[in-house]
Amino acid sequence: MRWIIVVIMLVFICPVRAQEFSFLGGTLRDTETHESSYSWQYEYMQGLGEPLAFSLSYLNEGHLPDHHRDGHTGQLWARVNMLDRRLSLAVGVGPYYYSDTTRISSEDPYINDHGWGIMASLAATWYTENRWLFRLRANGIETDGMETLSVLLGIGYQLESPPSPGPLVSSQSQDKNTTHNEITIFSGVTIVNSFSSEPSTAVSIEYRRSLWRYLDWTIAWIDEGDNDMIDRNGFASQLWLGKRFCSDHLTLGFGGGVYGASDNYSDEHNEQDNDNTLSGIITLTGSYRFHPNWGIRASWNRILTDYDRDTDVILCGISYLF
Repeated sequence: MRWIIVVIMLVFICPVRAQEFSFLGGTLRDTETHESSYSWQYEYMQGLGEPLAFSLSYLNEGHLPDHHRDGHTGQLWARVNMLDRRLSLAVGVGPYYYSDTTRISSEDPYINDHGWGIMASLAATWYTENRWLFRLRANGIETDGMETLSVLLGIGYQLESPPSPGPLVSSQSQDKNTTHNEITIFSGVTIVNSFSSEPSTAVSIEYRRSLWRYLDWTIAWIDEGDNDMIDRNGFASQLWLGKRFCSDHLTLGFGGGVYGASDNYSDEHNEQDNDNTLSGIITLTGSYRFHPNWGIRASWNRILTDYDRDTDVILCGISYLF
């Protein structure tokens, strides 16, 4: 993830920016086996001047036979605007960090495979007069294990109001910290990244503190619950890049760090396995402040293990800000 994080830091520091958030869905095909599945993606994009833009996105590549793959990417885009800037045509490329639930052989249950690839994309975006946009895009992904092609159509929204329809080229930089002090109590669900997707109830409590205008730090206790594959809880520490929008009511952020946990998993023979583990964690988060001291926050945590127990921990909670 280091390449993506470095590029994101440069983008957030840059004083020229335009913010768009979009959600897309469509179809995907394995170019070697010709198997097909669904695909969906959400994306944050901001301009770096008239011809360039940067995006950070999450892509789910559906359920192909013996492959349940998704990943994160940061892409640099070159674009041209036409028809009074209502139509934008763009080409983008960037690194793709993936997590794949797969099998080495048909007799294996599953493994969690992690690695790097490259994503190249084409996009056509139509901008309306009321900040909504419509986007058609194609993604080509090349990795050591699998190559895919996806075509997606979606809708997006400009988080800052442009002076006229079209991509926003520049806006004011943020002069306040994204967060000061925040305590959030969460509840939600844990989903094991296996072919059975075993669920359990998750709870968490998190303390968040601003270190700089676009940089936060958190420490959190996470209990992932107890299901057929895990009984895990521990502490996570992350650094975050984030920004305020919508008159400082809305914040969006991306975090990464370490997760030290104890897994009290017990198998079908009642054999106990008490392991202390150190794993990676990456998280996408968003919050909305509805009162000077109160807000709500939602977070999607991906736990990255080296022993085939990756999980998604999806949480929503109430925050106290001070």
